Amino acid sequence: MVDVSSITYGPRRATLTTDDGVRIEAVYEPCTASVTDSAPTAIVVAHGFTGSVDRPAVRRVAEVLTRDAAVVTFSFRGHGRSGGRSTVGDREVLDLAAAVRWARELGHERVVTVGFSMGGSVVLRHAALHRGRTEAHTDAVAAVSAPARWYYRGTPPMRRVHWVITRPVGRLVGRYGLGTRIHHEEWDPVPLSPVEAVPLIAPTPLLIVHGDRDPYFPLDHPLMLAEAAERAGRPAELWLERGMGHAENAAAEDLLVRLGDWLTRR
Repeated sequence: MVDVSSITYGPRRATLTTDDGVRIEAVYEPCTASVTDSAPTAIVVAHGFTGSVDRPAVRRVAEVLTRDAAVVTFSFRGHGRSGGRSTVGDREVLDLAAAVRWARELGHERVVTVGFSMGGSVVLRHAALHRGRTEAHTDAVAAVSAPARWYYRGTPPMRRVHWVITRPVGRLVGRYGLGTRIHHEEWDPVPLSPVEAVPLIAPTPLLIVHGDRDPYFPLDHPLMLAEAAERAGRPAELWLERGMGHAENAAAEDLLVRLGDWLTRR
């Protein structure tokens, strides 16, 4: 493990390779709080479906979070300049694991994760599946605007998302209109769902954040996730944000500041 003080100031870009051989673009940015004191914590940010490392909303999240910690952003498979095709939350766990390992290789003893929408489901599943693994585990996890269960079609935006994912013409729209390359094969087997993952996360600290005006996932999703943590005997912290819409595009600066504080202090 390299000492944190040896980290080079200024952003750096890298291409990471996942355990299944997919090449993932990633960006590291040091904490901006001080040019003389390296932050021991790195926050790894997992974007939502159709996002990427260079999308303005992701860059805004990173800019705010670097006030408290170093930040690693990356593009999930099938997004941005990363290779492969999106599996919409399944094998993306491997992408996140590669980013967490990279943060530790850069010298950060403490690495935490925050995910938005699809990225929220991924950080929950990653925290459960990689719990206790020295290189890829997270020390705290925050899921923002995450679904609780798969195949949800209860809102018009989610019915449109499913059309993009499941129909050949929809995948063409995803590729050429949204810049997202989506795998044509259905899940087999169906991966562990977010609500099934939550009981496996403890004792890792868990924060669930959701807006009360989310047009994709209504409030039964965060409440279901919180209930699953409660049943497991390790309650999660739940923030229901008044007036907030969906994911990183709707996350106000004050919320991002609070997220950075929570992630660096847990």
